[in-house]
Amino acid sequence: MDTEIEPGAALREALNEGPVFQSTNQREPMKNQLLIALSAALFLAQPAFAHDGHGTKKNPDVVAQAGTMSQGEVRKVDKETKKITLKHGPIPNIDMPPMTMVFHVSDPAMLDQVKKGDKVKFSVAKVGDNLTITKIEPEK
Repeated sequence: MDTEIEPGAALREALNEGPVFQSTNQREPMKNQLLIALSAALFLAQPAFAHDGHGTKKNPDVVAQAGTMSQGEVRKVDKETKKITLKHGPIPNIDMPPMTMVFHVSDPAMLDQVKKGDKVKFSVAKVGDNLTITKIEPEK
């Protein structure tokens, strides 16, 4: 006969039916000690997950930070809408394969640095709902 084990059953059993210490100084169930240990572990691990760099302020609207520079070719510069169309290679920090697409720019002045046909290096971050070029420079 196959016995199916429910996920988390062992932990639930330890919390609900764990042994109880019988000495007068330790009458708390083992589940309380386990809960305290788990709570302490989660509390101590929290700073490792919250680290956002040295001396930087985290922008809550930025979902994916700009990473390494990616390569691409300018297909269109639209100063009126503050957007640029790039045919680009892989963009690792947002897990994007090569394609041609339109990006917002964080600073419209960046659009003055490039023109259609330029080979460029650029960084992208997800700002709110938009993929946004945070840095762009012509390749030399």
